[in-house]
Amino acid sequence: MLQHTTPPVGGLAASEIWVYVLPLVGSMLLFYGIFQAITENKSSQNKKVQERLHGERQKREKATSTIIRRGGVGQSGSFADLIVGKLTFIPKLQTLLDQADVDWSASQMMLNLCGIAVLAVLTLGTLQVRLVAAIGCGGAVVVLPLLWLSFRRKRRMTKLNCQLPDVFEMMGQALRAGHSLAGAIQMIYEQLPPPIATEFAQVYHEQNLGVKIEDALQSMADRVDSLDVRFFVTAVMIQRQTGGDLAEVLDNISGVIRERIELAGLVRGLTAEGRLSGWVLFALPGIVFLGSFYLNPTYANVLLEDPRGQIMLMIAAGMQLMGIAMIRWIVNIKV
Repeated sequence: MLQHTTPPVGGLAASEIWVYVLPLVGSMLLFYGIFQAITENKSSQNKKVQERLHGERQKREKATSTIIRRGGVGQSGSFADLIVGKLTFIPKLQTLLDQADVDWSASQMMLNLCGIAVLAVLTLGTLQVRLVAAIGCGGAVVVLPLLWLSFRRKRRMTKLNCQLPDVFEMMGQALRAGHSLAGAIQMIYEQLPPPIATEFAQVYHEQNLGVKIEDALQSMADRVDSLDVRFFVTAVMIQRQTGGDLAEVLDNISGVIRERIELAGLVRGLTAEGRLSGWVLFALPGIVFLGSFYLNPTYANVLLEDPRGQIMLMIAAGMQLMGIAMIRWIVNIKV
């Protein structure tokens, strides 16, 4: 008597799929939990300062905050906004795009990436590629652009923070020469290079269109999300409400930022050995595996073909990621 058997899915039996998927999901969740704990520990000390600089103001929608905003979330009424625009992470993704100076819509970008990922998985499935490899390629389609955006944002924010001392020094000199605050902001965006010129240009054009300069500066602080910029915005708001010598305050802020940049460079030089050691330890297992695969393919193929070897390989990859995250957390000293 013949028995009915379930056909394999993408070259694998249904029972074998969970052998590959569950360890991968478990290691990813474990890594995400440790990452969240580390991030929460790092941000707990700055929470009070951030809340004080924010003034614990109520988050309310303002029509003036969207005058020159690029790619607003959930306001265009497009198909992408209707599908994914209500998800909680879309505003954070839009902030990432704005900070990276990429003129994209977050909802449209996420919808496109998910569509391309699904298409890639289906295409690889029709080509009889292993299901795990197909899912991995689909995940890479979504993750790699986000990693590129994160790298671009970090590079742009670092360059912007290094420009702040010159910005505040120039603004102080302009105020002493008799210019208004709006005129000093205009000088910044006309005479300094991007990215700081781009942000101050948006502030200047917003106040030209009728937005209060305090609201335009606060919008820039929220968009840039830099502690030094929030210090500057807070000083401007206090000066416009109570009076005082804003030029002297800007000079003091500029001096403090210059000292912080010098100290950060010194700390980065002292921790260079630890960071290099972390990357060497991260890359060493992969190099050893490639060498073993070249010298003795039969011995190395156990990790690729045997289900137990594949589980061990996934666990090792998750532990490698956790290790590099821990090393980066240890050597990442905030100044």
